[in-house]
Amino acid sequence: MSYQALARMWRPRRFADVVGQDHVVNALRNALQQDRVHHAFLFSGTRGVGKTTLARILAKAVNCEQGQQAEPCGECGTCQSVDEGRFIDLIEIDAASRTRVDDTREILDNVQYAPTQGRYKIYLIDEVHMLSGHSFNALLKTLEEPPPHVKFLLATTDPQKLPATILSRCLQFNLRLLSAQEIGGQLEVIVRSEDLSFDETGLAILSRAADGSMRDGLSLLDQSIAFGGGSVTGDEVRDMLGMIESHHVDAILLALAGNDGSALIDTVASMAERPVDYLSALDELLTVLHNVSLFQVLPEAVAAKQADSSLVRELASVLGKEDVQLYYQIGLLGKRDLPLAPDPASGFEMTLLRMLTFSPEGESGVGGDAAESRTKKSVSSSGAPSTGVAREVQKKKSASSKVITSTPTPRAQAPSDAADNAHPTTSSLSDPAVWATFVEDSAFTGVTRELAMNLCPESYDAKSQVLTLSLMPGLASMRSPSRQKSLEKKLEAFCGYSVRLEIAEDGKVSGETPAMVQVRREQEEKDQAFRTLMDDPAVQGLVSAFDATAVPESVTPGKQQRKSE
Repeated sequence: MSYQALARMWRPRRFADVVGQDHVVNALRNALQQDRVHHAFLFSGTRGVGKTTLARILAKAVNCEQGQQAEPCGECGTCQSVDEGRFIDLIEIDAASRTRVDDTREILDNVQYAPTQGRYKIYLIDEVHMLSGHSFNALLKTLEEPPPHVKFLLATTDPQKLPATILSRCLQFNLRLLSAQEIGGQLEVIVRSEDLSFDETGLAILSRAADGSMRDGLSLLDQSIAFGGGSVTGDEVRDMLGMIESHHVDAILLALAGNDGSALIDTVASMAERPVDYLSALDELLTVLHNVSLFQVLPEAVAAKQADSSLVRELASVLGKEDVQLYYQIGLLGKRDLPLAPDPASGFEMTLLRMLTFSPEGESGVGGDAAESRTKKSVSSSGAPSTGVAREVQKKKSASSKVITSTPTPRAQAPSDAADNAHPTTSSLSDPAVWATFVEDSAFTGVTRELAMNLCPESYDAKSQVLTLSLMPGLASMRSPSRQKSLEKKLEAFCGYSVRLEIAEDGKVSGETPAMVQVRREQEEKDQAFRTLMDDPAVQGLVSAFDATAVPESVTPGKQQRKSE
């Protein structure tokens, strides 16, 4: 006997065997028990969720030799004939291949004749949305008032394409997508019944890859059994689907947590040594990031989903909530942009570089404030890193500190000036010039710098040690608790005492922000450069000889001029 696919072998034969469609099953059972079976049903939903299966079970239930009841007996001749596809009163029609109006009229010509075997003649029209407009028109009257011995069961994946006149004549049941847990549970039942070796990771991957379709899940299970020689394991399933290996996922997220660009690129290079579906790779990363975020907010929910792992727990303790949300958003955008990339590998790599470059938790580069804050989160009460990820971040922080220490000071300052400006007085903190000096000395980068450049001090309360600043209008999106903490930390080092910041967003800025000062100075430099240019005798000669006109906007200060200034 030839092999029968799992999707056919394990097709449900009773309502009780149907997975994930309780809202439809309960309605059909009640209709059968109360003898209120409508003459026309429409089952809609994506592929492989049980539309045709439910229609066949309903056909058995109304024609069962044991009488109409909530469940077909499955043992009588009628039930077995339906299961074997030889019940003469169940007419299955593929509308995709019989779209013409002549085909529909041929069907309708036989509607008037009584059933041969059962109580009802059942017309099961699959992919009914493929019928032509004339076919729908021919079907309308019969569908509305069929003979008492006729039932119509329609199935479609695209109910929007059906005319409203057809929809109004049917009881409509929308079959939902199955969850990964529901598909995984059924797959486990099957592999145990088939006495196959498996692991939970492999079944979980297959469940997610099924994308809500039980039939797709069973087909993938068939494929994985053949690929693994009778076993279903996580590594084999990943190889079969061209998915990123779990250790690559771990390495990528560890590199992001440690702000380690080199390790990130090395991991991508090692992935390229074997066929990889980069879209699936992004899906894997997003799944782990989702579990990390869920663990940070609701740890019990992660345990309920059976998504808890040592990596998830470690990353949840090391990564900030903002980091995880940002990485997830960048990953989603990367999936959208991946088809536009020169090749999938470079698109995937660029997505990871975006995650590495943009961080909501300090923008001081590798091993800067972000790495420091992450390390602090993972330090136990004894002062030692509590996880492997934290240890890696600590290594990066130490190495980066050495580099930063060896970097010369960007702006030379006389010792006397440094002594005078090391600790500004409390009365001078509200001076915009002092804030501008602080921003310049702190060498902020990224969004944190843009935020600091567009703030202007308004007042300082020495008693509460609160410095109130106003933010330029339209820039409220730059604010975040982590960036404000970064500013407060640098301001404490600048002043020598703790200062708490309060940022107002009412759009009222009384003084000059550092950004305004920068624009003003640049304009003054341009004006001075233009005056110097026009005072040059050679330029004056050209203007006189050719009746030329100088354009001020075209003059920019030269490098030599800026050095001299």
